Amino acid sequence: MKLVCIDCGEELSSGKFEYNCKCSGLLDVVHDFKKYDSELLKRLFTERLSDRMTPYASGVWRYKELIFPELPDDCIVTKYEGNTGLYSSKLLQEYTGVRKVYLKAQSENPSGSFKDNGMTVAVSHGKSLGYKKFTCTSTGNTSSSLAMYASIAGADSYVFVPNKDISLNKVLQTLAYGAKVFSVDRNYDDGIQFLERHSSDLGLYICNSVNPFRIEGQKSIIYEAAQYLSWKLPEWIIVPGGALSNATALGKGLQDLFMLGFIDKMPKVAVVQAEGASPFHKMLAQKKQELTPERYPYTRASALNIGNPPSWKKALKTLTQTKGVTISVTDEEILDAKAVIDKSGIGCEPASAATIAGLRNLISQKVIDKDESVLCILTGNILKDTDALNYYHLGESTASTLKNTLQEADLTFNSIKEFIL
Repeated sequence: MKLVCIDCGEELSSGKFEYNCKCSGLLDVVHDFKKYDSELLKRLFTERLSDRMTPYASGVWRYKELIFPELPDDCIVTKYEGNTGLYSSKLLQEYTGVRKVYLKAQSENPSGSFKDNGMTVAVSHGKSLGYKKFTCTSTGNTSSSLAMYASIAGADSYVFVPNKDISLNKVLQTLAYGAKVFSVDRNYDDGIQFLERHSSDLGLYICNSVNPFRIEGQKSIIYEAAQYLSWKLPEWIIVPGGALSNATALGKGLQDLFMLGFIDKMPKVAVVQAEGASPFHKMLAQKKQELTPERYPYTRASALNIGNPPSWKKALKTLTQTKGVTISVTDEEILDAKAVIDKSGIGCEPASAATIAGLRNLISQKVIDKDESVLCILTGNILKDTDALNYYHLGESTASTLKNTLQEADLTFNSIKEFIL
């Protein structure tokens, strides 16, 4: 396993760890999979499904050989993350118009989001290097995940969150796990730049997606989905696009599976951004070579409120390799899609619902055929953003087409009968 710059291709010196190459490019973990027998690995991963109370009971560390084989087991910090549900829904098939749609509910992770898949690896790596202080800048899910894992590791966490346009639920969760939270009058992108500049002097280990070990952990999302489906993935995979770490990780995981012969065909990846925070989609739609940051992004899907996604070059590689696409959707489309996902009994936070909103539009634009199969990644729990639920169902929203309001009623048989019979 080695660290290689995605821009200049330079390999980091053995035993050295940095977040960026000296040319400022992001680093990538590169494995040597030639030493593995793919069929033996498949059997090993299947056997580990029955593990309990060991690191291999985790839906991430089950695939340790493909993620971080060199890490000593006593450095693994885990809460048995992963092992999240893969669901189908007739209601969502009807809503989107596609023949078969699966939803990978990363919302069922211990801290309630997909960030746990990557955070367990990042914190474990930091622990192996001797770090006692961990940090991130966050719109919410990264911070709550980091705070949880740092506490399990007996370490401290320091979190920087914007002071507006984020979910208070996520901030409260982060505080509850014991993190020191700094509410700053800056955005996510400013926080990333601050940490890259000062983390070394402060003795902090960064757990944002600039950390290549975060990406290694998030690869397990696609490993797990593939294993659940007997190593036959759908034709399309759709993911929300904020910092773009998920698109990066899924693409990397797909390449691994294809290289190992676990899958014989690469699915296409679609990245969905909110209209108010869509720099990556705009770059590709306008056929530009470089991303133009958005200084003041805004969407009610607060996890997508990122104007300068640090992983855009890696995400671009994913789309190139899979012949994928991007699309942007309105907040109204996101919240309507969320209402359908919630009503299906699965539930999600607004950013997750961008996948279903995007799928619906891609079907109507005939980019995706109704007879193709699709996997949508749901990134966060329904209770991650109760402000959005209140706004849509009980608040001032006038565009809520699937609003479900409280019913005022007397607790008498005749009064209740009017609503039920």
